[in-house]
Amino acid sequence: MFGGGGMNPRKMKQMMEQMGIDVTELDAEEVVIKTADEELVFSDAQVTRMDAQGQQTYQVVGEPESRERGAGESESEGEGDAEEAGSDDGIPADDVELVAERAGVDSDAAREALEAADGDLAAAISRLE
Repeated sequence: MFGGGGMNPRKMKQMMEQMGIDVTELDAEEVVIKTADEELVFSDAQVTRMDAQGQQTYQVVGEPESRERGAGESESEGEGDAEEAGSDDGIPADDVELVAERAGVDSDAAREALEAADGDLAAAISRLE
């Protein structure tokens, strides 16, 4: 992750905890990355989530199967997209909720701050504090 050289994994974990970074292994069954042309499907991937300063980063390790876009999509996929985005502005509802909670403001103020900060969580929170 940080290119720990010969660093002891236990020491690396301890340092990450001190910096407020939490690493979690996820038990993912399948990961799909959709591009304009194709879908990359990881059926047996190792997925790690790193939480640092309100940002979540995911690492996917494995061999993907490439398939044409749209092949294998079920009818229920895509139904939650509008709900997940939160509204027409493309800012996820989870981001709005996080900024509102951290900055102690209502969701409307949090959404406005996120829009002004182009979706940058840290910048939106700083703007409101």
